[in-house]
Order: sequence, then structure tokens, then C-alpha cells
Amino acid sequence: MKKVIMLLFLAANAMTGLAQDTVSFVADIANRNGDVIYIKDMMNKPVKEIKVDEKGIFVGSFSVSDNFYLLFDGVEYAQLFLKNGYDLKLKMDAKNFDESIKFTGKGSDENNYLAETALLDQKFDYEGLLAMNEADFNKSLEDKINSEKGKLEKSKLDAKFIELQKTNIDRGVQGIKQYYNESQKNKKFNNTKAPSFDYENHAGGKTKLEDLKGKYVYIDVWATWCGPCRQEIPSLKLIEEKYHGKNIAFVSISVDAEKDHDKWKTFVTDKALGGIQLYADKSWNSDFTKAFEINSIPRFIIIDPNGNVLDADAARPSNPKLQAQLDKLLQ
Repeated sequence: MKKVIMLLFLAANAMTGLAQDTVSFVADIANRNGDVIYIKDMMNKPVKEIKVDEKGIFVGSFSVSDNFYLLFDGVEYAQLFLKNGYDLKLKMDAKNFDESIKFTGKGSDENNYLAETALLDQKFDYEGLLAMNEADFNKSLEDKINSEKGKLEKSKLDAKFIELQKTNIDRGVQGIKQYYNESQKNKKFNNTKAPSFDYENHAGGKTKLEDLKGKYVYIDVWATWCGPCRQEIPSLKLIEEKYHGKNIAFVSISVDAEKDHDKWKTFVTDKALGGIQLYADKSWNSDFTKAFEINSIPRFIIIDPNGNVLDADAARPSNPKLQAQLDKLLQ
């Protein structure tokens, strides 16, 4: 009997040891976008693929380092904090993705904190922040940082999580500052004569800016390899459709490298891209991109009917601000 008890004790210890070396993850997702969810690291590399079971639940276990990860359901992402020994249960509705995320089990406090922070971040008025003068921008950003870090320090969350989240906050701040500085720099082009271009047109021949005189011109500087550029394509198609027949031309200028010229041609055809599709002659070194000091894409520019720069850092197609701006211009 003692031998049996000892064997059971050893087995239980072995199972406990195994559990501590893995994360247990269960997801109950209503209106799911697919039958597989993916856990990825912050470099978007796959860590675990979890398939839905016969009950419609995703169940998996896997080993991790104490760090942030991404949950991808095939359509949308959510950030996670995972460490071995966590026993996480997620319940959500994919039709109301961010708002419905709720975790229970060991590790739920940290992950619910991330979900709540993501919602608050979505509601934050970044447009208003970026429109401020430099002094007000710096003061508002500092207040935001202090508030977020203060909340973390008062919490009783995992120490590693707090450390990593503070680093995340600092990185986010650097990104916002860089974007603000870039936006301020771009404003110097407003109300100046727009540099011209004369580029290969996917439809045949070449097109130059002067060919479009008398119309507003919305320019999208992009490349086939650029993920954020491709994400704007569906919204750009909707914008083009809404303003079809209006006094505006939609021009997409690819800065794909010369070696990818054929890839650009095929991509435009396969994706049925609309508007005027142009190919810059020297990629990043084209006169047009250098004139606007473009060093990141996508970049959107609005030129007025007289060939002057109206907005050197225009809103993206997915931003409702663009439609409001175009409605005002084209009324």
C-alpha cells in the first residue's frame, strides 16, 4: 500500500512539474473568425497553433518565456502576457473583439489589464494630441505617461509584467514623439508648389502631375512589400468608389525596387487596384519622394487643383478624418 501511495505521490509531483513548465490556454470564442487561433511572439513568429475541438473550444498548452505575446484569430490581434504555470481561460465574442475580451484563471489579472489598457488607448484622442503645439504636446504626453506608470506601480500585478509594461510605455512614447516630429516637419510643405512627377502608368504610357491640373489629387506613396500599405487598400477602394466622378484623382505611387517592377505590375492586376497606378523611377531616390523627404510609408498627400500642396501628411483612407476633409473640399 505504501508503495502504491508513493507511486501516486511521485506521479502527482511529475504532473505538477509538467504543468509549471507550460501555459494552459483555453479560449471560448463566440462568432469565431476561424477554426484555428495562433499564439505568436512579438516579432509575429508562431509559437503555438490551437485548433478548435468538437465542443467549439480552443484548448492548448505550450512553453513560453515570461513575456508579451500576440493572440491572432485570423482577422484580429490581442496582446497577451504569458508565463509558465499560467492557467488562462479566455471568453470573448469575435464580433465585438476588443470590448468582449475577459480572462479568468491564473494570469488573468495581467491579461485583463492589457485588454482594458488597449480599450482605453483606442479611445484616447491621439489626433488632438498631435495637433497641439510642442509645449502642450510634451506636457500632455508626460501626464499620460505618469498616469499609466502610476497605475502600474499601485497595482499588485506580476513584477515581470510591470517591468515589461513600463518598457512598452516608453517605446510607445518614443513612437508618438517620432510621429509628432515627422508631422511637424511635413507641415513646412503645405501651401508650397508641389514637386512634379512623370512616372510609368500601369495602364500604359506615363503620367505627370501636370496632367491632373484642375483636380484635387490624393497621392498614396506605397510598396507591395509594405504591410501597413496593403492594409489600407480596402479602405482606399471604398474612398475611390465614394468620390468617383468628383473633381479628384487618386494616384498611387509605388516605390518598389527596380527588381520588383514585375511584382508591382502583377500585384496591381491581381488585386484590381483602382485609381492611377504609377511606378516611381528610382524607388526611394526618386525626385518626388526626396522632395517630400519621405522615409516611411504609407504616406498620403493632397494637392489642390492649382498644383499646390494642401496637406503634405494627409489622413489615411481608413481614418474617418479623410472623408470629412474630402467632403469639405468637394462640396
